[in-house]
Amino acid sequence: MSKTDKKELEQQVIHVLKNIFDPEIPINIYEIGLIYEINIDDDNNVHILMTLTSPNCPVAESLPQEVKDKVGELKAVKSSEVELTFDPPWTQDMLSEEAKLELGFL
Repeated sequence: MSKTDKKELEQQVIHVLKNIFDPEIPINIYEIGLIYEINIDDDNNVHILMTLTSPNCPVAESLPQEVKDKVGELKAVKSSEVELTFDPPWTQDMLSEEAKLELGFL
């Protein structure tokens, strides 16, 4: 897979992530800053490193699975894997400018 194709696939993954919402904050998980890394290998296996707003988040089980499933549905994706981390812990500083604006922080 060429660099351009990988970049295009990454944009498709981001588009999917922008359509998944945190139930506690009505903004998509990408703009909230829950996605730390998106790695795509040469075989189109996608590995996503993400966090939750708190370790006790009510969707701790279902949200990472939803991310894995929806990214895995992309035609070009061979497999998808989600790794959950709390290092560093999520803070409001991780909100994108768009999310801060929507929440009235700006």
